[in-house]
Formats: sequence, structure tokens, C-alpha cells
Amino acid sequence: MTESWMINGSSEPVSSQVVLEALMARIEGGQLETWLTSSSGRLLAFVTNAERATVSLLDGEGDAGEHAVDREADGSSDGFILANGQHDEYPNEDTVPLGEALRIVRHIVSEGSWPADTSWVVDR
Repeated sequence: MTESWMINGSSEPVSSQVVLEALMARIEGGQLETWLTSSSGRLLAFVTNAERATVSLLDGEGDAGEHAVDREADGSSDGFILANGQHDEYPNEDTVPLGEALRIVRHIVSEGSWPADTSWVVDR
């Protein structure tokens, strides 16, 4: 059985072809944090400041998971606004450019795993 993904408790699965449009619409609407839940219980977290994004893949609730990294990035970025109103700042090495983050999310929704050319670290 192929794993399916739903955005933030939606009752309809989102395909890899539609997920980017859905994320961009949420960003344009000011929703910078998005969680996707898979049919197997995994979670995919996407938080952006519209320039960079964090992408984390968790095995389920309570799992520290793993996240995409940009090992060559310096400094930090702020403007990551969570759904609860919290404003976060992250080291740029723990985020990736927005276009790369979208590509990663699309691949995970399509294939269930990180793209082979993506750097990520395990936080468990």
C-alpha cells in the first residue's frame, strides 16, 4: 500500500502534484507552519519565513525525527511564525532555501523518503 499524506487534519489526501500549490497558497495566506500526516502515522513539518524553511520528518507523535540542513549556510534567519503565534529564529544551517524545501516536501509526499541529494540530520 502506498503511503498517503493529508495537510493539517484535512480529510482528503494531497498528491505530490498538488502539495506545492497548497503550501504556496498557505504561505500567501500568512500560514507559515504546515503539518502533514501520513496514512502510516508519520508527520512532515514545514515552517517557513517565505525565504527559507525548516523541513522535519517524524515517525510519529513524540519522535524527535530528522530535518533537512544546509551545511554551507551561515548566520540565522527569523520570521518563522508558528500557528500559535510564536516567532522563531533558526540557524540557517538548520533550514533550506524555500524552493529546495518545496522540492523536498514534494519528494517525501511522492516517494516517502528524503531526496537522495538532500542533506539531513537525525535528531533522535
